[in-house]
Amino acid sequence: MIREIYTAALLALALATPCVTQGEQHLSKVFTMQMQVNGKVTETGCSNSRGPKITLEGEIILGGVKAQLIFQNNEKGTHTSTVTYGTNVVLVPLGGAITLPKQPVQGGVGGNPHIWIQFHDGAGQNLTEETYLGRCVQGLFVSPSFLSDVLAVADVASLDCENHPGPVISVGGTVTFSGLHARFIFRNNVKGTHTAEDIRDVTLIVEGAQTTIPKQPMQGGAGGNPIISLQFMDGDGELIGDPFRLGRCNQL
Repeated sequence: MIREIYTAALLALALATPCVTQGEQHLSKVFTMQMQVNGKVTETGCSNSRGPKITLEGEIILGGVKAQLIFQNNEKGTHTSTVTYGTNVVLVPLGGAITLPKQPVQGGVGGNPHIWIQFHDGAGQNLTEETYLGRCVQGLFVSPSFLSDVLAVADVASLDCENHPGPVISVGGTVTFSGLHARFIFRNNVKGTHTAEDIRDVTLIVEGAQTTIPKQPMQGGAGGNPIISLQFMDGDGELIGDPFRLGRCNQL
């Protein structure tokens, strides 16, 4: 239920994106992107009566997303020229990283508690199970991998439909993240009927945060005024959903 509500919210955000160029088409796709947190967890004040301070730092490795334009000179596609943008149209690069600055949090169940970490998205949906870190953690590295919903929006417009050997098309867009949080869980023992628990939340990616892809012109190779489609792909080149058929170049 939470995932369905959040997917609807991401799509609503895409539909609310204003058009800035006459004839420009906005194509949106919600999909799950592979992410990995490479984090270092350090604890200070292990015996502090108010609880220790935990610091998380590191980076988030992104799975990537890109687009592919397909140019066809007729409806049957008997002579089809496919142009993949390559590095010029990578919306988020495969292995691209978001740096995490040091973010200290303080637990509140007394000195030297047992500590767990768990990751969840901006809607509170858990992305990983709890991972036990131990007590008085010093320089412990964590590297969980998980899937997180993102929204990719491509803005496509034609610049020249009569150019030889093919039209010039402009593509830009945005990628919107569903948010990423780290939840630290402090407990005074591992098992027992009298377990005190304290939870602290750290925002790693703000819900709705975006990365913008500047508009960039690309040229097709199927002759003048071809039929144009766009296909989203993940960072490994795997297709995401079905292609979007945009129509003839002069219809953009």
